[in-house]
Amino acid sequence: MAGGAMVSSVGPNKSYSGGMTFYVFWAILVASCGGLIFGYDIGISGGVTSMQPFLMKFFPSVYEKEIGVQNTNQYCTFNSETLTLFTSSLYLAALVASFVASTVTRKFGRKISMILGGFLFLIGAVLNGIAFNVAMLYIGRVFLGVGVGFASQSVPLYLSEMAPCMYRGRLNVLFQLMITIGILIANLVNYGSDKIKAGWGWRLSLALAAVPALIVVLGASFLPDTPNYLIDSNKHKEAKAVLKRIRGTDDIDEEYNDISLASEASKLVNDPWKKILERKYRPHIIMAALLPGLQQLTGINVVMFYAPVLFKTLGFGNEASLASAVITGGVNVAATFVSVALVDRKGRRFLLIEGALQMFIFQVIVGSLIWAKFGTSGVAMVSQPYAIGVVFCICCFVAGFAWSWGPLAWLVPSEICPLEIRSAAQSITVAVNMLFTFIIAQIFPWLLCNAKFGLFYVFAFFTLVMASFVWYYLPETRGVPIEEMWSVWKEHKVWGKYIPDDVMETEKIGKPSEEV
Repeated sequence: MAGGAMVSSVGPNKSYSGGMTFYVFWAILVASCGGLIFGYDIGISGGVTSMQPFLMKFFPSVYEKEIGVQNTNQYCTFNSETLTLFTSSLYLAALVASFVASTVTRKFGRKISMILGGFLFLIGAVLNGIAFNVAMLYIGRVFLGVGVGFASQSVPLYLSEMAPCMYRGRLNVLFQLMITIGILIANLVNYGSDKIKAGWGWRLSLALAAVPALIVVLGASFLPDTPNYLIDSNKHKEAKAVLKRIRGTDDIDEEYNDISLASEASKLVNDPWKKILERKYRPHIIMAALLPGLQQLTGINVVMFYAPVLFKTLGFGNEASLASAVITGGVNVAATFVSVALVDRKGRRFLLIEGALQMFIFQVIVGSLIWAKFGTSGVAMVSQPYAIGVVFCICCFVAGFAWSWGPLAWLVPSEICPLEIRSAAQSITVAVNMLFTFIIAQIFPWLLCNAKFGLFYVFAFFTLVMASFVWYYLPETRGVPIEEMWSVWKEHKVWGKYIPDDVMETEKIGKPSEEV
């Protein structure tokens, strides 16, 4: 460590007493259901926008292009600003909501923020299910987006603060697992509701978003708040009781004291948004912003919430396109279990780099397959074996994402930040994720129409950038107690210069560090 830097006697290899208990697993499993609402919406949107009754009622111009699809450029069939705004408006609302959620989460707790997110998502589900014009659809999407913003801001923080440090990775990945389960359930619902001959299947798909919303509201109501929030709120007796229960031991003094010291430091911070701009937090804010941004530049949400539209564009029939989306959704869920198994064994860096390289390979292959069949004209008939090959490659791409950048772009930002800026930093993570998701969702049909197969090569390029970024700039955080993360940054060859030599000691006694 350069410059004779002082470090805490509690290093990255420290572990507290206690371990995995049924109670903490139950609490984390219930809280991670917040991912269901995000996942269900990702899966449901693309399916609904490929249903002809839905298009006929709300987006007739797109429907008119679709019925002549074999005679037009298939790259451009779904290029409609109003249709893409239906999908992407949710993410813009979530972006704005994440900053409000930061204050709510910090002042009223992670639990209240989760409940509020589920309730607002429930309102949006009802509005979309009964919608009779485009305006109602958009208003419903805004409520859905605010709900997603609150849940995405609070759930990862809750999971990281509740989990034992040696199991934090795999338990935090449950949030992404629930997202993937939500996507799969939505794909199955779309597949079934599309068969309703009366043409109201799209209403069922949209209205059933109320189910995961109710799970979040009711489930979170029975959860304890995190020891970190309780200590920060001067509820010390309750915090000790929760800590003893989730750790399964009475020997919690060391962890309790570490959280208390971090809380004392955070109470000196009146404005976390101003605090986070200080030099010593530079590594944290860069990771909080770049990891979710790069996650979206993989093109994953293009595949997941536009999967039915994408497969339809490639010449699949409506039923076949929805069935293919179910297959990719199933792969997404299965591959996430790989992350659960490996994240605390192989570490974050290994999975992020491997996943990025795997996505690069299969993005290039998918782009080449589409190029070979559709060229630049966008007019072609796809044989069944060829279509199966495309679906297989897309599944390999999805698997690479699901065990790497899918869960870890949420996990790493939620575990690296000190308590005084943790809520604000998580808001940045959510906001950047939603901003990039909004932009990509809004411009994808236009890009597909104009860049054609080249769009997949663009996403492939970004996956190489991601692998390089992790290799050079992301320290390994596996097994490091969440309150002891300073030493990881101090020891890093790039970020160490931003961390004052006395930061660990001054943080211990709750005094502001002298900036360098």
